[in-house]
Amino acid sequence: MSEAAAPVAGVAPGPPPPRHVAVIMDGNRRWAEARGLPVALGHRAGADAARRTIEAAIRHGVGWLTLFAFSSENWARPKEEVQELTALLRHYLKAEVSQLVKEGVRLRVIGDRGRFGRDTLAAIEAAERDTAPGTRLNLTMALSYGARAEILAAARAIAEAARDGTLDPAALDEAAFSGRLYTAGMPDPDLIIRTSGEQRISNFLLWQAAYAEFAFPRVLWPDFGGEAFAAALADYAARDRRYGARRG
Repeated sequence: MSEAAAPVAGVAPGPPPPRHVAVIMDGNRRWAEARGLPVALGHRAGADAARRTIEAAIRHGVGWLTLFAFSSENWARPKEEVQELTALLRHYLKAEVSQLVKEGVRLRVIGDRGRFGRDTLAAIEAAERDTAPGTRLNLTMALSYGARAEILAAARAIAEAARDGTLDPAALDEAAFSGRLYTAGMPDPDLIIRTSGEQRISNFLLWQAAYAEFAFPRVLWPDFGGEAFAAALADYAARDRRYGARRG
């Protein structure tokens, strides 16, 4: 991975980057089909795009990056494709962890881990453990993740706590509810990017995206990289974020 870009002497710094960028990585299948390639090669090209995006986030000073890599709905895909995706995930975690450590990247995984096999779980846990000291970029991978299931699990845990007398429902507020989500302790995303031109959120960070800005570049995920990431940040910087307040 590349080193962060140094400031240019005599040039005024631009606006600060978004603190947290989340990406819905869409288009691997269409990229492969357009080239007459197996879908598996599209997913492998998508892993390369993830690497470029991590490098770009570091270069632009983004502190938090979340990549939607495998949704809860993806389990319904053909068995061979799911096996290829999970095998690629294990390979990525094992092959990239040393570079993540070198670059100061801390990896976390959110989602329903219980659906993964023992080997995949071991790879996830080892990668999280080995990268824990990283402070340069907080990288989150959403795996077997669905926002409705996340919210339902949080609501169920709150209901059980209230039933057991360990939580006063009257004391429940947004911060306490957020603390029950997979993303507890993380800032909400400022910018959500969905590649391939599709303009929907697909059950991703529904609670956390309340005030996020969105970008929908038409590029398919395997072709995404530093230039497209920089363009999304530039577009974000030009927006007036009001958080529901009126101005003028």
